[in-house]
Amino acid sequence: MRILDNKKKLYVGNLPYKITSDELNSLFTEFGDIVDAVVITDRASGRSKGFGFVEFADEAAAQKAVDAMNGKEMEERKLVVNFARPPRE
Repeated sequence: MRILDNKKKLYVGNLPYKITSDELNSLFTEFGDIVDAVVITDRASGRSKGFGFVEFADEAAAQKAVDAMNGKEMEERKLVVNFARPPRE
């Protein structure tokens, strides 16, 4: 079992359900270069589950994004932004 200590990948929760992966990417580009941004969707319905992940090219940009975006309101929802935990095995 390896522990993944990734300080570049962020969990973004409490997203408006209509947001797309492209919009999520655009929302975070001001903080630095983004490697990947994805909104998690339900396999059966294809609808958003209300959370996603954003991965930055460097740790400083990710930290800036957490500091600026955690608790920020978007369409009357307070975003939850923090460092992503490793997936469960």
